Amino acid sequence: MKRKQFIRGVSLTTGSLLIMHDLMASAKGKIYGYNNMQYTLDTRWSRCDKDKYPVNDCHEMVQDKKGRIILLTNETKNNILIYSTSGKLLTTWGHDFPGGHGLTLHNENGTDFLYITDTVKHQVYKTTMDGQLLLTIDAPLATGKYDKAEEFVPTETVIDENGDIFVADGYGKQFIMHYDSKGNLKNYFGGRGDGDEHFDNAHGIWFDRRNGGNDLLITDRTRHCFKVFTREGTLKSQIKLPGACVCRPVIHGDYLYAAVLRSPDLNAVGTGFVTILDKDNRVVSNIGGGEPVYTNGTLQPMTQTDKIFVHPHDVCVDRDENLYVAQWASGKVYPYKLKRV
Repeated sequence: MKRKQFIRGVSLTTGSLLIMHDLMASAKGKIYGYNNMQYTLDTRWSRCDKDKYPVNDCHEMVQDKKGRIILLTNETKNNILIYSTSGKLLTTWGHDFPGGHGLTLHNENGTDFLYITDTVKHQVYKTTMDGQLLLTIDAPLATGKYDKAEEFVPTETVIDENGDIFVADGYGKQFIMHYDSKGNLKNYFGGRGDGDEHFDNAHGIWFDRRNGGNDLLITDRTRHCFKVFTREGTLKSQIKLPGACVCRPVIHGDYLYAAVLRSPDLNAVGTGFVTILDKDNRVVSNIGGGEPVYTNGTLQPMTQTDKIFVHPHDVCVDRDENLYVAQWASGKVYPYKLKRV
């Protein structure tokens, strides 16, 4: 699906802003979720002055080795907001990412680094934690798959243990690019197409090392699934999630967490939720969604049941297993915190 088409379909209206107003008034203390993955919701976690530190789309979040929560927004007054887990703003930086979208943290020999994708500038960046630019990856025109840089619209990265960089071109031509740690292209696979080995919104990417594996877990958001690939680009399996346009997969311990941007209906504004899968990739809980049901081993279509999110775009899991949810096109709200109970 083309990003411009999607934006037209879900552009904010007065009605969706009213949804956000209703969310802010949600009953305090209500418990969301199922089985042993249940949470209380704090919509006022961020203690920011919105006039001094505005956000536009809150795209993604990570926690660094100091325990700080790092937020990426495409607001160039402050692209990066750094919080304590209590919601206190510690510092900000960044004015150069008008399309700031993907945020990945990688610890390299004891030092944390950030990888940022920009969908407007068609580039990928490696930075220090305070914003010093270390590496820029441009559109891979040498592959012959791209006629111009604007066709490369990277949405996410993941970094291998050896420093290799995998980039998902989720809003462009849907290829997965494999670079070495210096940004030299080694391989690519996927691309837009109808076969299972292809993608139609390769929005997110992560390494799944649960159960002793070392596979790439890649989102195919329009097709409501994650796809499991080898590092070399061979499709191994699919994790089908009917009713869930999932964003990037986030693995913490034995669980896989993902923001569900919306229901499959293009015009269904404000239908997102958060889904959680166990180590066997069975859905065990939905936050703001219905209880997962399997019939003869097949997951039944999922949907939103509680309007606590509009367009959740990412989930960050902290050391205490609390969740932080960033939202896209949701009235410029700050992230929400879900406390594990």
